Amino acid sequence: MSDGINKFLGDSPLRVLVKLVVVSILVGFVMTVFGWYPADIFYAIRNFFLDLWRTGFAALGRVGDYLLLGAVIVIPLFLILRFFNYRR
Repeated sequence: MSDGINKFLGDSPLRVLVKLVVVSILVGFVMTVFGWYPADIFYAIRNFFLDLWRTGFAALGRVGDYLLLGAVIVIPLFLILRFFNYRR
């Protein structure tokens, strides 16, 4: 049974525990230096997706505008080029 746990954890449970404690202390120190808190990180991720959701629909409206503006130039040029290449 111990061999299965070691294989799952990648090392002995005590060594894994020590590594996790050391890394947790280092990450906690860095987060304190930058003034980051777990709740702030959660809210930043949440706000990112909310802003993406809100601006995504506005961007879709602009895509339609871009399509029409581009089509005014591209379609006549396409037709002119096809007309001149058709004669060859």
